[in-house]
Amino acid sequence: METAAVLVGFVRTYGLIGLAIAGAFLFFGIERVSLSSKGAYVFRPLLIPGIVLIWPIVLWRWVVLELGMDDWRGRHAPARKLPGAIWAVLGIVIPLIFFGALLVRQNGPLERPAVLLEPPVAAATSETGGKAQ
Repeated sequence: METAAVLVGFVRTYGLIGLAIAGAFLFFGIERVSLSSKGAYVFRPLLIPGIVLIWPIVLWRWVVLELGMDDWRGRHAPARKLPGAIWAVLGIVIPLIFFGALLVRQNGPLERPAVLLEPPVAAATSETGGKAQ
């Protein structure tokens, strides 16, 4: 079997499983997971493409909430600590990259003297009446 056929088969299977889970979730699970979605039926078809694409995450989250294994207090704790660490690393890495680039650059302003630009030879000959100087 060719690689393309395997990939098409995988995408087709993934999409069909996602479509089945989207249907089950939108009919049975969304009201249990999100209390604000009770009675709101018009927006549910808009969720189908997203659920089909990320169905493993939707299924995992649905199971976690149904079994009561959700720890709502610690859900966002790692996300609150991460931006500070990222900014600390970027505060060190970006200046290092900038000053490193200044050190290793070629043709900097101190390595080569300025060159006076002159007009092209063809333009100079047409202005003098066709005579080359």
